[in-house]
Amino acid sequence: MSLTDWIVLLLTLTLIVIYGLYKGRNQEDAQSYLLADKKMPWYVVLLGIMATQASAITFISAPGQAYVDGMRFVQYYFGLPIAMIVICITFIPVFQRLNVYTAYEYLELRFDRRMRLTTAVLFLFSRALSTGISIYAPSIILSSILGWNIYLTTLVMGGLLIIYTCAGGAEAVAHTQKLQFLIILAGMALTAWLLVGKLPEGMGLRDALYLSGKSGKLNVITTGFDWKDKYNIWSGVIGGFFLALSYFGTDQSQVGRYITARDTRMARMGLLLNGVVKVPMQFAILLIGALLFAFYTFNPAPLYFNEVSYRALQRAQPQKTEQIQRLYQHTQEQYRQSALALGKSRPDGEGNAEALSDFQHARGVVDSLRTEVRELILSNGIGTDANDTNYIFLYFVKNTLPPGLVGLLFAIIFLASWGSVSAALNSLAASSLMDLQRLDKNETCTGKQQILYGRLHTLFWGVLGIAVAMFATRMGSLIEAVNVLGSLFYGTILGIFLVALYMKRINGTSVFLAAVVTEGAVLLIYWADVVSFLWLNVVGALLVPLISGLLFFFQRTLPDPPSQKAMKAD
Repeated sequence: MSLTDWIVLLLTLTLIVIYGLYKGRNQEDAQSYLLADKKMPWYVVLLGIMATQASAITFISAPGQAYVDGMRFVQYYFGLPIAMIVICITFIPVFQRLNVYTAYEYLELRFDRRMRLTTAVLFLFSRALSTGISIYAPSIILSSILGWNIYLTTLVMGGLLIIYTCAGGAEAVAHTQKLQFLIILAGMALTAWLLVGKLPEGMGLRDALYLSGKSGKLNVITTGFDWKDKYNIWSGVIGGFFLALSYFGTDQSQVGRYITARDTRMARMGLLLNGVVKVPMQFAILLIGALLFAFYTFNPAPLYFNEVSYRALQRAQPQKTEQIQRLYQHTQEQYRQSALALGKSRPDGEGNAEALSDFQHARGVVDSLRTEVRELILSNGIGTDANDTNYIFLYFVKNTLPPGLVGLLFAIIFLASWGSVSAALNSLAASSLMDLQRLDKNETCTGKQQILYGRLHTLFWGVLGIAVAMFATRMGSLIEAVNVLGSLFYGTILGIFLVALYMKRINGTSVFLAAVVTEGAVLLIYWADVVSFLWLNVVGALLVPLISGLLFFFQRTLPDPPSQKAMKAD
């Protein structure tokens, strides 16, 4: 990067940190550190929810996902708006009425202490793993910029995040997310505009979209039904609904954002608006990936976007890589010429079929050469990350954008990471502090001691997140990996809450046994590769109520626990 880029990057990050620390300076106890004194307006809630979900993974990996697999990933979000309505009607009033620190407090009131612990542990385990992946994402940037080892950059990035989150608290997280997300949206819009402007003369947005469409990159909706297909309209609406219902309704990293709202109305407004804008926003980010595909069809593209791994392969097998590189350069020129011919030909004009055939043939050769390089990297154990998807957008930013904007785009990805990871660490600390340590029951603990405990818990989860990030280098597409990981646990957690909210006669013993059996079944189904990961959320959410009902039918003579009797009395 140029000196201008470094100045923009460091200045942007420094100002955001100072602003966050300023906003979070008035911490008095656990209520202010974990819940920001429950005084956030709806627009801060909205931006906090979106910033928590749209991590650095979204902006690093999503364009690459569309570049490689097309835009069908957007179907993953089709069930989200429906889930927002259900949560606003059912979940939010309960959490607001009980004035909880975490979502899992409700389960102790509804069932017993055991169910609160069980669900909290499932959340802590799954969210800690996902947070590790989110810490790894910006580490890719440092590795790409500085050429450092990916493990070293993970330590540096994770260390900065821990310092920022421990000092800030929930109010600092909320207010910095507000600025971060606005900067992010502006930067991505500017990137898309520059991307179209850098297409060859005579080629515009329409031509780029036509070329991407002919290459299968605009496959926004796929209607074919297949249990193992990860992204189609059926898995998106049904599986995506259950995943969103669990993520926004039971995951403390999201629940912690809207329980800081002033009242139920503010929380509902934030969630409902998230349901309205999330799908168009994700569509726009994936569209950048489709435009990147068109851009690198007309302009020189590297044989492999992960430059660190490719250079390692060149050192290990110089003759083989030189041979592949020569063939690639020869084919790429044919590929570019066939793309220009296809772009200039009318869809229904003469020569279009021939131009399309030439283009698809050249594209096939290019893809096969890139696949060969990836297989060589994997088979030889070269480099720390053989995956290419996560580096496509970074390569464009680093090698194409003008000075100053490169630093801004990298700052945006850092900000996205800080927003999501700081919220995750804050929620992990809240859960372990309140659900495991039960700080809210310690009447002798002073406000300063509560803040100290909160920071110690935050530090613990930050260190664990760094440890997890060390293993994230082999997880492929990060945006897919983090959602697969969540789907292994979200269904079971959601099923527990569905029983709690809608099956009032079921006791804690029945739902506990059902949760254990269901989680085992979900892991077994995933291991056997029976269905795609989105359907795991449906399986978990439906199995827990079903098994709970059957167990309660056979155990209906068991007495209710005291906590359940209290809830029934209410």
